[in-house]
Amino acid sequence: MQTVKYVSWEEDGAWLGYLQDYPDYWTQGETLEDLKDHLRDLYADLISGQIVVNTGPARLRGGLHSSECR
Repeated sequence: MQTVKYVSWEEDGAWLGYLQDYPDYWTQGETLEDLKDHLRDLYADLISGQIVVNTGPARLRGGLHSSECR
């Protein structure tokens, strides 16, 4: 069985967390065990390709016009 590290914390009565190797993808649970279940599901979706992994910042060609940056 593979071990995957995660970060978790309790905030306003809910448990929040993300997988250490995928910090852009957060999930939550009502309890710590519920959060762990959601993290397992998230990991399965990420490694299966069901969720597209963010590969980093993107660039816009031509930039934005000043009227679009308000």
